[in-house]
Amino acid sequence: MAGMHKAARAALSRRGLLAGAGGLTAMAALPPGAARAQVGAYPLSEFFKPTMSSGAALSPAGSRIAVAESLGTDEDPRSAVDFIDAADPEGQRRRIELGAVRVSSIEWANDERLLASVILKARTATRSMAGSNRRVEGVEYYMRRTVSVNATTGDVVVLFSDQRNRMRSTFDMGRIIDMLPDDPDNVLMAAWESDGVMGLHRVNVNTGAATRMERGGSGTYHWRAVNGVPVLRHDMNSRGTVETIMVRAPGETEWKMARRTRVREAPDFLWVGAGETPGKVLVIARLDNEDVQSVREMDLTTTALGAPLNPRPGRDVAYGLPDSAGNYLGAAYYGQRLEYEFADPALAVHHRALNRFFDNRCNVHFTDVDKARNRFIAYVNGPEEPGSWFFYDKAARAIVNLGQARDLDPARLGASEVLQVQTRDGATIEAYLTAPPGGAPGPLIVLPHGGPEVRDTPSWDRQVQVLAAQGWWVLRPNFRGSGGYGQTFAQQGWTRWGDRMQDDVEDAVAHAVSAKGLDASKVGIMGTSYGAYAALMGAVKRPDLYKAAIGICGVYDLPDVLAWEDREDDTPGQPIYEFWTKRIGDRSVMGAALEAGSPRRRANEITCPVVLVHGVDDPVLPLIQSRRMRDALRSAGKTVELIEVEDAGHADWEDAKEQELMTRYVAVFRQAFA
Repeated sequence: MAGMHKAARAALSRRGLLAGAGGLTAMAALPPGAARAQVGAYPLSEFFKPTMSSGAALSPAGSRIAVAESLGTDEDPRSAVDFIDAADPEGQRRRIELGAVRVSSIEWANDERLLASVILKARTATRSMAGSNRRVEGVEYYMRRTVSVNATTGDVVVLFSDQRNRMRSTFDMGRIIDMLPDDPDNVLMAAWESDGVMGLHRVNVNTGAATRMERGGSGTYHWRAVNGVPVLRHDMNSRGTVETIMVRAPGETEWKMARRTRVREAPDFLWVGAGETPGKVLVIARLDNEDVQSVREMDLTTTALGAPLNPRPGRDVAYGLPDSAGNYLGAAYYGQRLEYEFADPALAVHHRALNRFFDNRCNVHFTDVDKARNRFIAYVNGPEEPGSWFFYDKAARAIVNLGQARDLDPARLGASEVLQVQTRDGATIEAYLTAPPGGAPGPLIVLPHGGPEVRDTPSWDRQVQVLAAQGWWVLRPNFRGSGGYGQTFAQQGWTRWGDRMQDDVEDAVAHAVSAKGLDASKVGIMGTSYGAYAALMGAVKRPDLYKAAIGICGVYDLPDVLAWEDREDDTPGQPIYEFWTKRIGDRSVMGAALEAGSPRRRANEITCPVVLVHGVDDPVLPLIQSRRMRDALRSAGKTVELIEVEDAGHADWEDAKEQELMTRYVAVFRQAFA
């Protein structure tokens, strides 16, 4: 595994020659048995140490590598970029420090200059209380900027640096739209104008000087471009829930609406990149008569969608993969791990070889591929791998570890496996089960995911590993109604909140308890958003099973939340209200069933202690849902605690708050299992 201690990582730096067809020789990352040595689990605080590396990038020609490194702490951030000769990836690195900033991403503008998106603290502001002259301390403000770093000289230029007024007043100036592969001195960037409208700018990466190309509409927040020509524009509604996709074919002057799509819940339209056919681009979409989302061409003149490329039955595309020139390489899917359907079959050999190199236990994401398709950057993560970056040179037959997010030894983490769960009505669902370090039987924590039309994947999940480190097993079921498995699978959960979707969770629990000999008298449940609903509904339906329930930013009253969506959805046709009506139920038809499926209205049936957490400024699910759930439990004489997180939205708080909350969650479960 990539996230192991330094000695083991050194052994991973360079392995044997590529064999035959060019694949890596299959060698174990660790000696047999070493991966599960009997060593102590990590204390909770270890999972919240500052990130070490935050990214790696390969220059377009594949000659240089950059790695972003964090040098400070969360309270006192400092960052640097290490530059590496790709011909000698294990040789000496050249470090250029960027100062008191946090690097969020890096990308090469050309083979000489690297662009780093950085976050810096602007100031601590004071503000007036409404209706009074009293001044109170405000919050810390952060700004996002993009800096251009010359890999040879170390010269650093801030983009937009010629526009001082904009630099002082605009918080986010880090949105790169197009790297312009055919124009190495410039990139396209979006930035807010003084009147609150977003503009599109051509920015020189050598000088930082910016020239505005066009202005967006009143709701514009993003563009997509092909060879420097904007072809898609994304306009957002006032709530931030629905975007309107505007299209303009090359040579046209007016934008036209192509479609409206959801932003948060099961988005049904995603950008991939340029297509091979002039006047067409590649997007991820699903037609009405299709089950899975696929990569396909979209005609910019007619907005018509073409036939699917690389479809896979029962699996939705996760994303499309381009090379450094923007050429389409293939589509990514989640099966047993991350997998690709490559347009060039020769690439599949190398991806399979890299999977074998990591013992088929990690997801190997190609993040950068050079123009020759010979050198690659792979971001590797997995249930026991918190994230590392590797350089793979096909011709040199070598793989080199470049950096890692956290220094956590897999031997001290919980091992994960995929369960195939047979449900009570004869269906099959997948669930991910993580053992505590050492794998001894014990209590079980159930973590139903949010959405609900998303899915869990076999990836790193800090929450899972924190709980596993306490000696507990952790179960993540992909119940029917989840996304990622095609529309048919998702539809099997529509209007089945509180029954079929909940039954799938309980069937997964029964499977795990039976298969691993776990302690069925010590089971807890916890989740965020829809997962919070499932946690509280589980406590309603199975008071015999769950000893504690934790709900984070949840929905607990279905008729109330539908009424709220009805009031709040100001988009023509009310697409978000319609979306939730299809999935939760029609209030005019299913009123009694929706009430029966609402934990708030059945609080008297809950017997276990409950902890509720909610961001005060949550725009997705209103705080009132948690307050009313708390009040209902109190009125029923139940044990409940509500933690309101100030200056936070939908579970988007900082690591320090998450560590504090996880400490509380662990204490709640530990007491319940005592």
